[in-house]
Amino acid sequence: MSKLLDLRKSIVLVGMMGAGKTSVGRILAGKLALPFLDADAEIEAAAQSTIEEIFAHDGEAVFRSGERRVIARLLDGPVAVIATGGGAFMNAETRERIRARGISIWLRADLDLLLKRVARRKDRPLLKTGDMRETLVKLLAEREPVYAQADIAVDSGEQSAELVADKVLAALQAHLAAPLEGPLQGTGS
Repeated sequence: MSKLLDLRKSIVLVGMMGAGKTSVGRILAGKLALPFLDADAEIEAAAQSTIEEIFAHDGEAVFRSGERRVIARLLDGPVAVIATGGGAFMNAETRERIRARGISIWLRADLDLLLKRVARRKDRPLLKTGDMRETLVKLLAEREPVYAQADIAVDSGEQSAELVADKVLAALQAHLAAPLEGPLQGTGS
C-alpha cells in the first residue's frame, strides 16, 4: 500500500488525548507497511521516566522541551506513522517541522467521547488538576484552532480504530492525489 501512495514523508497523527492516535496509528502503520512510533513512548524511553513522573518532578516546560526534541528526531528518521501527544502540535517549532517533514492528520473527537476514553486511564498529568470535563473543555478551546492547521482532519467518533484507520487512509489517498489548501475533511463512512 505505501508504494501505491509513494509516501516520502511521515504520517503524523495529532489531536486530543483520547482521540485514538495510538490505536489508529498502529493499524494505519500496518496498512501502509510502515513502522509505528509513539512519541510519548519515545519520550519516556529517552527520559527513562514516565510522562507523569516528568511532569511531577520537572514540570510541563521540561516535558515539552523533550517532546520537541524527540519529535524532531523521529521526523528526521525513516518514513513512519507517528502518534504525537495531545500538546505536541501546539508548539510552533514542532508544527513547522511536521509541515516540512510530514503529513499531519488531526483525529477529531467530541468532548463526550474524549471524556469516556480518558476516564479509563489515570496517568494523564493535565487531567489531575480539578474537574476533568472542565479541563478538557478548556484544552479543546485552546487546541482545536491549532489542530485545524493540520493537513488533513478525520473524525474518529465511536467507530472502531480499524474503521477510523480506513477513513484516514482514504483521506490520505485523496490528499496525495490532489492536495488542497487547508485541511482535507475525512468524512468517509
